Amino acid sequence: MSMAQQAEPALGRPPAPGSKQQDGRTARRPLALRLLARPEVGVFLGAAAVLVFFLIVAPAVRQGSSMATILYQSSTIGIMALPVALLMIGGEFDLSSGVAVISSALTASMLSYQLTLNVWTGVIVALAVSLAIGFFNGWLVVRTGLPSFLITLGTFLILQGANLAVTKLVTGNVATDDISDMDGFDQAKKLFASSFTVGGVEVKITVVWWLVFAALATWVLLRTKYGNWIFAVGGNKESARAVGVPVTFTKISLFMLVGFGAWFVGMHNLFSFNTVQSGEGVGQELIYIAAAVIGGCLLTGGAGSAIGPVFGAFMFGMVNQGIVFAGWNPDWFKAFLGVMLLGAVLINLWVRRTATRR
Repeated sequence: MSMAQQAEPALGRPPAPGSKQQDGRTARRPLALRLLARPEVGVFLGAAAVLVFFLIVAPAVRQGSSMATILYQSSTIGIMALPVALLMIGGEFDLSSGVAVISSALTASMLSYQLTLNVWTGVIVALAVSLAIGFFNGWLVVRTGLPSFLITLGTFLILQGANLAVTKLVTGNVATDDISDMDGFDQAKKLFASSFTVGGVEVKITVVWWLVFAALATWVLLRTKYGNWIFAVGGNKESARAVGVPVTFTKISLFMLVGFGAWFVGMHNLFSFNTVQSGEGVGQELIYIAAAVIGGCLLTGGAGSAIGPVFGAFMFGMVNQGIVFAGWNPDWFKAFLGVMLLGAVLINLWVRRTATRR
């Protein structure tokens, strides 16, 4: 008798030829539970439910132009929600992301106009400033060990005050001057704020950039060593450091990614409206964080995806514009967002408990 035959259980039928035996430790869970374990599944179902709801109560949403408007609204949130989500997976927050968008736009606008430079000079300098802000936040968090909530709250207040004070000092007003007639404006507008037609419907270029950035972020998280580092430092940075993960580099680079996102959205705002209001951006950081949380990113770090925040941003855009198309009082928008956030947190909790239940 062979060794394989000796190992067969004494009772019950022997396994079929070619089949694999599984005990309670190795048995695969049902497909439904494995899908529920994905952080983006819950928000996808929620986004689908919100879409169906507004398709029913607001017939105008069914029009192609209305959906293009919703996607545009979603993209301006989603582009920033992506790096914010990656930072949250890495275990940190950035409360300065909203005003950093305006700081970037103000830098490009005032530098170009006041010094009569090609607008691309302002765009490049604004990128450097945005990355420097991200580097400062990350370096200070890593260097001091203080919670990123406190560090970036301080940066938020600094940028909020500087945006208003510097703009008044330079322009004598709370808004920058119109730069639409300056050299390089048309080329920059094509990159950051143009539109194209699909089936007779005008679609903003930010929708394309949003999807491109989402695909890139997904690839980074799932297919690269850097993606593994992000999950590792968010789960337990000391354990990650012990196995050779460059924690300092990963943390700082994630903050700089938020700076890049702030620069990109800031350039879109500038070249869409030709001018910038210095007091804007306050409160947007909460929208970006909420989109990431609704998308399945844990507040404690170490878990999440890039696809989830895409659906989270879409829910925000859908609710924001859906209320208008339905003819409701837009003052209810923030109330809807609060309900969505609480609902998403509770659903994510239920999904995770269900997915991990044997």
